[in-house]
Amino acid sequence: MVVDPAGRILAVNPTAERLLRRDAAAMRGKDAHDLLHRDAGGGTLRQEQCPLLRALAEGVAAQGEGDSFLRGDHRLVMISWSASPLADEGSFKGMAVLFTDITGDHGAHRERAARTRALEDLTERLTLVAEITDVLGQTLETDEALARLGRLLVPRLADWAAVDLRTSSEQVNRVAVTSIAGRDPALEGRCERLPGAEAADRSPLVQVLHGGDPVLQTEVRTAGPADSPLAAVHSDFLRTVGATSAMTVPLGSRRQITGALSVVRTDPAHPFDTDDLEVVSDIGRRVGLVIDNARRFGRQRAVAEAMQRNLLAPLPQPGRLRLAARYQPAPAGSQVGGDWYDAFVLKDGTLALVIGDVVGHDLTAAAGMAQLHGILRSLAWDHTGPPGSVIDRLDDAMPAITTVPMATLVLARVEGHPNIGPWTVRWTSAGHPPPLLLTPGGHAQYLEAGQGLVLGAPVDSSTSRPNGIRSLRPGSTLLLYTDGLIEIPGSDLDTGLGRLRRHALALAQAPLDTLCDQLLARMPPGSADDVALLALRLPSDTMTEDGMVR
Repeated sequence: MVVDPAGRILAVNPTAERLLRRDAAAMRGKDAHDLLHRDAGGGTLRQEQCPLLRALAEGVAAQGEGDSFLRGDHRLVMISWSASPLADEGSFKGMAVLFTDITGDHGAHRERAARTRALEDLTERLTLVAEITDVLGQTLETDEALARLGRLLVPRLADWAAVDLRTSSEQVNRVAVTSIAGRDPALEGRCERLPGAEAADRSPLVQVLHGGDPVLQTEVRTAGPADSPLAAVHSDFLRTVGATSAMTVPLGSRRQITGALSVVRTDPAHPFDTDDLEVVSDIGRRVGLVIDNARRFGRQRAVAEAMQRNLLAPLPQPGRLRLAARYQPAPAGSQVGGDWYDAFVLKDGTLALVIGDVVGHDLTAAAGMAQLHGILRSLAWDHTGPPGSVIDRLDDAMPAITTVPMATLVLARVEGHPNIGPWTVRWTSAGHPPPLLLTPGGHAQYLEAGQGLVLGAPVDSSTSRPNGIRSLRPGSTLLLYTDGLIEIPGSDLDTGLGRLRRHALALAQAPLDTLCDQLLARMPPGSADDVALLALRLPSDTMTEDGMVR
């Protein structure tokens, strides 16, 4: 059949006449869609649903299978068709439509379509499992992992999802509820402590939490008394959300049940089946492993953070010199690093300042920081020479008596009478960000002298580490910090240094504790590192007792 750009029939061949039980003369000039195209029940098919008309409008090739044409004897014939554009000197003239009768192959067509749908469903399920595995592997924070899980399950697989976690052998908490947006804002996201239940309870949730097999409910019945308060809560949830089918699967393995995942559908025409149960059970095993790892990581992180805080010595307050320091652990879900600060008075009365960062994470970094902390104090205690010579000795000793592979730090000596001065700072840097000096009059300068290689890097033993020296004006403030204060994902180092300089200048007249607190508060979100900060303020005739400069 040949049709013009408007879809009118221009010509048909004899085979089309026989197949359609219509004469070519009777068909010529007629609208092909109105004359022939019908839905599966024989009714008129709306023009916007016709793929041939869409292809004509766009002037592109198209094809279809399983469409129905109306024969001249008012019976339907199922066809397979393809259409190709016809052009003359670049001008679109219509379509050549080739079609064949597949009515006899209708059963085979339905079988092929069923196999195709089954394959598509399997692909979708496998894709969902892969996406959940990938997404959950990107976080060690339990709440974030469960929020991501809910967003992936709803609405792709279910209308509702609820997660219940065991916090002890008897205690269960509902920690996450997710639904299609707008279903029930009061219920979505609800977290609550659930009542206990005996193992003999026949409720799907209780059975799963006590090591039972995953449960598929193709028809949800919530009427009648519940076996336990926990079963009543679960039944009330299913009834409230209008569940028509549901699945409850364990989180984790049979030997280690972390909790349970319940998913719900509310459309009776699309209940869950055994294939869905197999997929969600697999997801439950993976989620349980992620939660178990997150909990172990959280416990280790808490130990490392407590150890690190306890190893940070209290600050001295020599004379009128004012000191303040802060340690801020990395955000939840990130690993604690090896950042530390120290300040102590040397044997000759000179004040020593230290800021450092040990390569590594968690207990390993915290233990390494403790080792360097103690050794550096011992080496510096009675040393009167430049700081660089102390760090040379530390670098030599580090591989022999510590487990630290690499570290950065700044060691500074603040020389001068603690009350009247004059004051001078001498420092050396082992690959660490430079100290920031704020001076009266609104000036800020990074002290970039004294830069050497990081601790643990190969060095020429015949050369000494460089030192910097700078006279300090009364009322000046010296800031030592770790890279977590200036390194923000998506931003370069110069941007971070510029941001710190601007904020420090704006806070230069504030009390020292306020300066430290506000520098941490003004950090942009996104940092995954911990931060150590040490600040020294020199006295001036206009400085108040709290360290504020007037």
